Amino acid sequence: MKHFTYIEDIETWQKEFSFSIHIKVRFSETDMFGHMNNTVPFTYFEEARIEYLKHIGFMQNWVKPKHDTIPVVADLQCDFVKQVFFDETLRIYVKANRVGHSSVDIHYMALNEEDEICFIGRGTMVQISKQTGKGVPWTEEMREKLHSERAVKSPV
Repeated sequence: MKHFTYIEDIETWQKEFSFSIHIKVRFSETDMFGHMNNTVPFTYFEEARIEYLKHIGFMQNWVKPKHDTIPVVADLQCDFVKQVFFDETLRIYVKANRVGHSSVDIHYMALNEEDEICFIGRGTMVQISKQTGKGVPWTEEMREKLHSERAVKSPV
């Protein structure tokens, strides 16, 4: 597998994932050759990220109308490793890789039914104030939740 600048050791990196969702590739997400369209992983990342944030208890507050903070995605990238086709079932893994003051670097990994990596990605998400648009620091409890999901485990 080629080298990715945001991954030091692929085997260690892969073992740090613990949360995942299953997604089946729909016909509408493929091109005329049956390959998954290259824009689709970003939608899968979003779906997995939202479920991950629900899982650790963040989304429940962010969606409350009177809550002051919301998450925004500052950047997002995807690296394609293996072709994906219509009707395949993928497991999309998500983890907090590095937690900053008000940001978090989130990493993604998609495995096919043979446990092969199909695509990977990373992105920065920032917690901001709805009023000011400026970053709002993570609470200590939030930091602990982000770090606790990163225990070294085997994703398969």
